[in-house]
Amino acid sequence: MKFSDLLSRLNLKFVLLTYVLVSIIYTASRFYNLTDASQTRTARRSVIEHSTMDSIHNQDTFFVAPISQNNIEKDEEDELRKSLFRDYQLALAESKATPDPVFQSKLFDGAMGPSDLKSFYFRATQQFPSEDITISTIVTSDRFPVLSRLASRYKGPISAAIHINDDENKEQELRLLHQAFNDNPDMKRYVDVHLIVDPYDRQFNMWRNTAKLYARTDYIMMLDIDFYLCTNFRQNILQNPSIMSMLREGHTALVVPAFEYLDQLDGAEYSTFPETKDELMRQVFEDERIDMFHVSWQKGHSATNYMKWYTTNEPYKVEDYNFSYEPYVIFKKQGSPWCDERFIGYGANKAACLYEIYLSGIDYYVLPDDFLIHQSHAYPESTRKKERMFNRKVYSNFREELCLRYSRQFVANGQWDSPRSENLRNECQKIRGFNNILENIDK
Repeated sequence: MKFSDLLSRLNLKFVLLTYVLVSIIYTASRFYNLTDASQTRTARRSVIEHSTMDSIHNQDTFFVAPISQNNIEKDEEDELRKSLFRDYQLALAESKATPDPVFQSKLFDGAMGPSDLKSFYFRATQQFPSEDITISTIVTSDRFPVLSRLASRYKGPISAAIHINDDENKEQELRLLHQAFNDNPDMKRYVDVHLIVDPYDRQFNMWRNTAKLYARTDYIMMLDIDFYLCTNFRQNILQNPSIMSMLREGHTALVVPAFEYLDQLDGAEYSTFPETKDELMRQVFEDERIDMFHVSWQKGHSATNYMKWYTTNEPYKVEDYNFSYEPYVIFKKQGSPWCDERFIGYGANKAACLYEIYLSGIDYYVLPDDFLIHQSHAYPESTRKKERMFNRKVYSNFREELCLRYSRQFVANGQWDSPRSENLRNECQKIRGFNNILENIDK
C-alpha cells in the first residue's frame, strides 16, 4: 500500500471520529440548555406571577412553585370585589385602543375640546356577526343602572359613549362604572364602553358620534338610554328577509314607535310595562294610561302616525315629515350622515341629526309591532329651557345650510331628479327663498 493511500485512510478516520465527538458534545449541550431554559422560564413565570400578585395584594412573600390558574383567578376576583375600582391611570393604560390625539381632534373637530376619549375602555366579550344591530347610546354617570338593565334586556351588542366630568367627582363616578360592570355579567358580555372625560356637559351629538363610530356591526339603533325595550325588535328584523333587504341597501331607517305613561309615577316601574302590541293598546284606549312619547310636543313624534300604527300589521313609510321629528331609528352605519356637533345642550340636537339623515335620501319606515316606553325620570327644566332657545336659532341656520349643501351634492352627482333627492326637494322648499337659490345652484 502506498504511503499516500494510508495517509488518506487515516485522515478519513480522524474526520469521522471528530464528527462523532462534535455531535455528542452538541447534543449534550442542547439538552442542558433546553433543560436550563425550561427551568428559567418556570422561574421567570413564578417571578412574574409573584410580581402580578404583589401589585394586587401588596405582599412581600416570594414563592417559587407555580400556583394553579384557578387560584390566581379566584384571588383576582376576590381582590376586584373588594376594591371595585382599579387605578384610573392603569385602566387607561389597559384600554384596547388609544387613537392619536391629532387624528382624534380631526374626528371631532366640530365639538368642544380637547376631550380625553378612550375607545373600548371596556370591550364586550361576546362576539356578534357583522350583520347585527348594535344599540348606540349615550350615558352619564347617573344612568349606569339603566345601562345595566338595558344590557340584560337586550342581550345583544351595545356601544355606549359614557361621559364623566373631569372634576373632583371623577374617581367616584369611575368607581361606580366599574362596580356596574362587576355586578352584572351581562355588562361585560354585551357592552362596549367608550369613555369621554372632559369638563363639557351635554355634548350629545359628539357623544352619539362616538358610540356610532366604534359600533362593531353593520347596523345601529340610535337610542336614548332611558327607553325600555318592550319587544324583541332585533329578532323581528334579523329574521325578516324583506326588512333586512331594505336595511342592506342603506336608504331606509326603521322607526320603533315611542310611548310614555301619562302619570310619571307609572313610568318608573319598568317591570309592569306591556310587552305586546295588544296589551299596549289596551292601556292606551281602555285604561288611558299611555300615549305617544311627548304628547305635549306633537312635532317631536307625530310624524310616526300613531293612529295608522294602531291598525296596521305592515311597515309603512313616514309621509308627513316635520323637521322637529325625533324618532328612534335603526339604520345602516356605513354611508349614513354623522350628527352635527355644533349643537351643545338640550334642544334640536337629535332633531338636527335625524333631519340630515332624512335629507341625505334615507326614508323612514315604521315597524308595525315593536315599541318602546320611556322610563320616567326628573328633567332639569330651567337648563333645558335656556339651551333650547339658543339651539333653536342654530337649527334654523343649520337647516338652510343643509339644504344648500345637499342640493349641490345631488346636482353634482346627477341625482337631482332621482328618488334619492326627493326628501330634500319636498322639505327644503318649505324654507323661504330656497326655490330662488335653486335656480342658480348649478351655475
